[in-house]
Amino acid sequence: MIYEIKPGEKAAPLFGSWEETLIWSCLQGVMGHIYGNSTGMPASAMALLGDFCFLTGKPDKELIMYKPEKCIQDFVIMVPQDEAWGALIEECYREKAKKVLRYAIKKEPEAFDGKEASARLQAIVDSLPEGYELKMMDEPMFRRCREISWCRDWVAQYEDYDMYRRYGLGAIILKEGEPVSGASSYSGYLGGIEIEIDTREDYRRKGLAAVCGAKLILECRKKGWYPSWDAQNLWSVALAEKLGYHFSHAYTAYEIQDW
Repeated sequence: MIYEIKPGEKAAPLFGSWEETLIWSCLQGVMGHIYGNSTGMPASAMALLGDFCFLTGKPDKELIMYKPEKCIQDFVIMVPQDEAWGALIEECYREKAKKVLRYAIKKEPEAFDGKEASARLQAIVDSLPEGYELKMMDEPMFRRCREISWCRDWVAQYEDYDMYRRYGLGAIILKEGEPVSGASSYSGYLGGIEIEIDTREDYRRKGLAAVCGAKLILECRKKGWYPSWDAQNLWSVALAEKLGYHFSHAYTAYEIQDW
């Protein structure tokens, strides 16, 4: 049997020093859920938040195949703690599991401290081309983003704007009143956010994503929050490095279709 573990922090020893803020969000009870093979001291556990599922402890086929009733999506990204978990994911899902590389970015709060870092980020913000408006996420924009498929992930994990205002933050670029680029919190945890950044396809290669990212980092630092970054591809790594982050390592994940 698979159970939801409440409070999630009971599973914290299994996740150890895994530096993933989505895991922290689940363990802290801010958002997401922890599941395992026991409500007491589980031998296996998974942290599930949005499209992401992190698997830890003793590899468990039942846990890998488990989909909570509350999950309505047909897609999930499974991140195994080690190769044994990865092999079992492949065995369970076969052709449904697409093995991919993702890219971890170092968590270095000090990288954005000091006048030099702030000046560098502000210079990027000031490079916003004429004809665009840069603003922070507010309630009307929160509601608008929920209606737009390409930028829904900026706000999708938050039950409502009150929750977003407490645990989220976002910088949006508008063109004629419509969002065309933005950097927002995919998720929040106690002390920071996980950044979700994207630009509408017809407005890419204009430097807009860098402007949004720089603005969001500056606003996070004002609040004493850490803006965590995890890269889906090498383009995202390059953008992160432009903003002052440093690459850590590549890791394996599995994109599961028809979950």
